[in-house]
Amino acid sequence: MNTETTEIDVMETNPLENNLVDTSGLKTEKRLRLHAHVLQTKDESGMQYLEVDNPLCTAKIALQGAHVMHWQPKFLKDPVLWLSSNARFVKGRSIRGGVPICWPWFGAHPTDSTFCPHGFARVIPWRVIDIDATPTGATRIMLEMLETEEAKRQLSYPYALTITITVGRRLRVDMSTTNKADHPFVIGEAFHTYLNISDIANVKITGMQDCVYADKLLKYQRHVEHNALKFDGEFDRVYIDHSSDCTVHDTGFNRLIHISKSGSDTTVVWTPGEEKAAQMADMGAPEEWRKTICVETTNALDNMVVINPGRTHVISAEYVIETL
Repeated sequence: MNTETTEIDVMETNPLENNLVDTSGLKTEKRLRLHAHVLQTKDESGMQYLEVDNPLCTAKIALQGAHVMHWQPKFLKDPVLWLSSNARFVKGRSIRGGVPICWPWFGAHPTDSTFCPHGFARVIPWRVIDIDATPTGATRIMLEMLETEEAKRQLSYPYALTITITVGRRLRVDMSTTNKADHPFVIGEAFHTYLNISDIANVKITGMQDCVYADKLLKYQRHVEHNALKFDGEFDRVYIDHSSDCTVHDTGFNRLIHISKSGSDTTVVWTPGEEKAAQMADMGAPEEWRKTICVETTNALDNMVVINPGRTHVISAEYVIETL
């Protein structure tokens, strides 16, 4: 068989048997149907993706990092997630946009600068465990992070990390960390979600009022948020002990993005601003940063999580769109 040009499209196959099909050596994209609504594809660099097209939405997930790159309910004309036009699709490098997974630490590693910023989970391959349809017609995909040598180098104790991604009229992400060690361990984590907006000047975020935040731009000085969040440049705040819902109001797209969560006591809101965006090669064109705002479901700083032996911690976020 000539693997440079052959395309596979196997209808109704078992994902547990087929997600590890050898597609090495391909110069063109190869496709494998894992489910009625899910194709697995591979690009020229060897990156693998799950492409979802169900009655409710389209979505795309990179198997490196269990990274939701695209989600668009079919009643919307614009995607809900932003993806940089200069995003890198390279093994071992993070993808700018979508929903990167930060785990098992948030930010820089506390003691070793050679370790991946925001943890290694977003640059490690994951494998498909299961795919099914929900009663509402959404597609539910369960993935497990592989135990690579790089993962072992950066975290030596035993654990299991799984993620369940449900895509339909709403997007839900549930990530489970199980402690398989004989001692407690501590993690930081986040869904570093890039939301697609009409323009940074058109949005405000509610649900953060009366919450204490640490301002990274002011050396983590702490203050209390009194108003809805509005933006005119770089913004980087960590809202501590925040477990409530929040909403992104976008007058340009005439929609609200409601974000609810559980297992998370921190919310981070970030936009790079013009100057910092210009220093980030994968942030896109000069004004592209204005088209996204990051609202991150997080456990960090005072809210890092202690997981006891044999226990499982779950962090979840759900995104629901309301049109105006």
